Amino acid sequence: MWIQPEEVLLAGALWVSERANPFFVLQRRRGHGRGGGLSGLLVGTLDVVLDSSARVAPYRILLQTSDSQIYWNVACGSSRKEITEHWDWLETNLLQTVAIFDNDEDVTTFVKGKICVCHFLSLSEGIIAEEKRLKQREEPEEDSGKFREAEIKMRQLFGMPEEEKLVNYYSCSFWKGRVPRQGWLYLSINHLCFYSLLLGKEVTLVVPWTEVTQLEKNATLVFPESVRVSTRHTERFFSMFLNINDTLALMEQLANIAMRQLLDNEAFAADRSLPKPCKTLKNVSVLKRDLDARAKNERYRTMFRLTQDERLDGHTDCTLWAPFAKTHVIGQLFISNNYICFNSREEEVCQLIIPLREVSVVEKADSSSVLPCPVSISTKNKMNFLFSNLKDRDFLVQRISDFLQRTPDSPLPPTMSSPAGPESVHRGRHYHSGLPTASQSLLQLYHVTTTATTEDLGPRAMKEKMKEEVWNIHFSEFGRGVCMYRTSRTRELVLNGIPESLRGELWLLFSGAQNEMDSHPGYYGDLVERAMGQCSLATEEIERDLHRSMPEHRAFQNETGIAALRRVLTAYAHRNPGIGYCQAMNIVTSVLLLYCPEEHAFWLLVALCERMLPDYYNTRVVGALVDQGVFEDLTRLFLPALHEHMQDLGVISTISLSWFLTLFLSVMPFHSAALLVDCFFYEGIKVIFQVALAVLHDNMDALLSCSDEGEAMTILGRYLDHVVNRHTVSLNIPHLHALLTSGDEPPPEIDILDLIKSSYEKFGSLRSDVIEQMRFKQRLKVIQSLEDTAKRSVVRAMMTESAFSIDELEELYCLFKSKHMTSCYWGSRSSAAERHDPSLPYLEQYRIDPAQFCQLFAALTPWVCGGHTPSLSARLFRLLDQNQDGLVNFKEFITGLSVMYHGDMTEKLKLLYKLHLPPALCPEEAESALEATTFFTEGETQDSSLVSHLDSVRQQEVTGNDGKKEAGEGEKKREVKDYRFYLRMWTKEKETKTETIKDLPRINQEQFIEFCKTLYNLFSEEEAEQQLYHAIATVASLLLRIGEVGKKFNNGTNKPAAAQAPPPVLAMPHDFVEGTSAESQVFQALADAQLEPMAPPMPDEDVQDDTSVSSYSVVSSGSLPCDDIGDDTVLVGSGEQRQGSEQRRGSVLDVDWSITFEQVLASLLTEQPLVQYFERKENIQNKMAACKAQRAVERQISSTSDHEVSQHSI
Repeated sequence: MWIQPEEVLLAGALWVSERANPFFVLQRRRGHGRGGGLSGLLVGTLDVVLDSSARVAPYRILLQTSDSQIYWNVACGSSRKEITEHWDWLETNLLQTVAIFDNDEDVTTFVKGKICVCHFLSLSEGIIAEEKRLKQREEPEEDSGKFREAEIKMRQLFGMPEEEKLVNYYSCSFWKGRVPRQGWLYLSINHLCFYSLLLGKEVTLVVPWTEVTQLEKNATLVFPESVRVSTRHTERFFSMFLNINDTLALMEQLANIAMRQLLDNEAFAADRSLPKPCKTLKNVSVLKRDLDARAKNERYRTMFRLTQDERLDGHTDCTLWAPFAKTHVIGQLFISNNYICFNSREEEVCQLIIPLREVSVVEKADSSSVLPCPVSISTKNKMNFLFSNLKDRDFLVQRISDFLQRTPDSPLPPTMSSPAGPESVHRGRHYHSGLPTASQSLLQLYHVTTTATTEDLGPRAMKEKMKEEVWNIHFSEFGRGVCMYRTSRTRELVLNGIPESLRGELWLLFSGAQNEMDSHPGYYGDLVERAMGQCSLATEEIERDLHRSMPEHRAFQNETGIAALRRVLTAYAHRNPGIGYCQAMNIVTSVLLLYCPEEHAFWLLVALCERMLPDYYNTRVVGALVDQGVFEDLTRLFLPALHEHMQDLGVISTISLSWFLTLFLSVMPFHSAALLVDCFFYEGIKVIFQVALAVLHDNMDALLSCSDEGEAMTILGRYLDHVVNRHTVSLNIPHLHALLTSGDEPPPEIDILDLIKSSYEKFGSLRSDVIEQMRFKQRLKVIQSLEDTAKRSVVRAMMTESAFSIDELEELYCLFKSKHMTSCYWGSRSSAAERHDPSLPYLEQYRIDPAQFCQLFAALTPWVCGGHTPSLSARLFRLLDQNQDGLVNFKEFITGLSVMYHGDMTEKLKLLYKLHLPPALCPEEAESALEATTFFTEGETQDSSLVSHLDSVRQQEVTGNDGKKEAGEGEKKREVKDYRFYLRMWTKEKETKTETIKDLPRINQEQFIEFCKTLYNLFSEEEAEQQLYHAIATVASLLLRIGEVGKKFNNGTNKPAAAQAPPPVLAMPHDFVEGTSAESQVFQALADAQLEPMAPPMPDEDVQDDTSVSSYSVVSSGSLPCDDIGDDTVLVGSGEQRQGSEQRRGSVLDVDWSITFEQVLASLLTEQPLVQYFERKENIQNKMAACKAQRAVERQISSTSDHEVSQHSI
């Protein structure tokens, strides 16, 4: 590119001059390209290690004058092609002009001015200004100059397209064996890349993030503190980072994005709404800022249980006045678009969430030495919060005011926004305020107290009242609702159990569902109306599981509870079709409905599925499998002896899935498990892990003595069945499993509060951030394991339908999926969601579009057709795309490829034959030598099609009359047909109909010409090319004669004698010439399709003696007698007859000419070279090896190599 002219004092240092004239010198940097000796190796190594190549381009052009020792750098380039273009422009436009100047200073001034001001054609803007303007148009927010240079270098080194964005790059060492290679690690959105050049030895590495199975920091004697990157087949170590923790964190974030791509098949979307920094951050890209902001947002949302669309605007240190403790609490204040949050520096001292919709006043209070820079925030429920020690109070107040202006007014409460009106208002609606479950929980509707004595319920009811009173005191002191102070005292009350009357309210509060519900008034009612009545796979599964949801409870033994459960599950399946419905959701939702009104239960389910238990309830229960792996790691950490034994029995993976999916609700009495749910909504998933470890610890001795999995399962099942809640006001309903397995001697009962207390005492050191780190490691393993399982399932299914080996099918599946994932990276004509449907079988989940199919076809097909390959690929795609959706799945892809590699001659020819019939051959693609006659033959074709249509109508009428007669006779016999007749009919319909060669339709003349073109192009790179061309010509001539003879027979039977065609070809020479006009068209089409330029036409006398003009002999039917024509000679009219034939080329499209596949097959069998070609067995291993040898990214030609340029210059 052209640059601002810069002074260069030493032009020869580290540079080699390649071209020169009296005023300009083109130089190449030592160490770039071939040659250079030891000095070139040293310079190249230093450039890589010191990152000089990111700042210094390998080519440059200098301005020189004879009287001056100073040079001026006017252009630089990253490739020889680019710098050569600049050099040619200078020689063409400036060299002759500057030669007339007498003064060297005038030359320098003129050239510098031209470079800065003028463009190629004297445009008003200079070259530099023009390039800057174009870059600003393409990049709304620019990265720093050095970073952009590094990104350009990455694309050139690894062949990345412009869609691949660099996130960051680091200097590090890559351990190849036991030798470290110092170089640069480039982390892009989709790939990990490394490049090193030391003493002429180049190391290039590209690893897609989707192939990473493990990322961890490693420190051993062999490898110092390093990052280990593991894939399925190898491990790689990188060390010598300046800040290894930051690098590892970014790697983990990028790997997480890749795993999300594997799950959802959605490309990474950059956040365009990030606030711009006050100044350009050096060496920090926009994407790096984006990812850092995402990580902060995720931590912020997790800390305060906020919705996924909440974005952190900023945070600052401050103090909060705590009226309950009469002291100032040190912590951090967080501001986002909808909330003001506070978290104390010491854990569990105080946490506060203030929705902006609740804020009424924000004002600056008077400062003092005791209370510097205070800000007072008042809410609509008369609560005041005082923050002080704020660094930039004015800016903070302004930001809060800005967000308050964008915040809509607080909506009315649900009871006021949807008052119970007359019955006519609710008629026809599935959900309305008149329903019992709209305002009450199912426990309130079906509270069972009549069957118990007062003595049994008296103490329990008293304890429940005392709990409620303690909570009321807590509300009066710490506040009630979303703005409540959450302290260690709140945690203690939750661990002792929430009163049943307050359980629904506090679940909604602690889970964050209250905020989401308040932000979407009326959403649930509208969603129910849209969802109910629709039929889908999810609704069918919901209907099947409704009556399996807590059947032992009275609330679900009637239509009221079942209908409420149906509405909640159906509404959520409609809201989130990606999850739809998963077994275990019905059990969790049943318990939510017991304690909450219907709408509250829906929003709790939303919080559970989308935030608190991510990916738990998708089609592959990935989240539950991830936590199962975390639980195994925790068992190994806390209970190592038991872990070994349990692994041998295979119990952990069996029990943990049901425990986590239902939060113990399916394995414990629900009154006991409800206390676990209390703790879960307040503490998160760590409570479930703690209780699970406590259960294993309590049964450790019994489990260690187990000899098989069944015995261990029985021990744990009986233990959990007898975990009771002695403090519940309701009667304990035994778990259904406990009633069936209690036996004569049931185990002793365990109080759930004692179990929770024991779990905190023994495993309370477990931290949420540690669990998240362990989740990341397990997520990589689980998703890659699921992908491997899918691959094995596909291979097993395709083993019976293709002749490829297991290894070949696995490699082909990887290539096919890689092509699909590449489109997720860099875009495609169709979205990734359209090309991936998880509900389909594994064989049909991944699909590719025509462009991707063309790339795979060109790389793997044994039928290499040169420039004809894209056309053949498009035809095969249309043939395989049976449902016409513009996508081909793996099964269809393998079906076509298997025929090409492992089919016999008949199968291969059948495939080629079909490729020249609709729908494979579209009308626009059927280009023959008869293009010019389309206008003249259009009417004739329509007439013939009309006649054929009338003939078909007559045939249908005759068939219809016969059918009526048969139907009449059938009605008489219908009474005697029994079920066995219909079973046989149904069996026949289900039988797969094998296609025979007689079922293939005939091809017309135009399709035959395209068929000949394809055959001609197939042999362009074969060793026996000339013999194959000769064989094609012979077969084409024979088939044309067969078609002519067949046409005459058909005309003789279907048309009057007056309309019959002339006599056979060999009867009269003149008619023979006219009859062979179609042959001349075929060979003209073959000549048009020829890869090499045809030789110029030769005189007829020379043609007779020279057979090297083409692959077949061209003779004149007028100059040689027919007896002298050999069997392998193609007859083409010459002289006046040829001229007459050429005049008729545009009008001889014969719609009655056609041949069958049997005739094609029989004709090809007469030529041994063609038989040998189509019977030859191809090996796909070489093709796949070539694909694997390429890098795992799509290549893009960025520059011309030095070797190529030198060849062109010669």
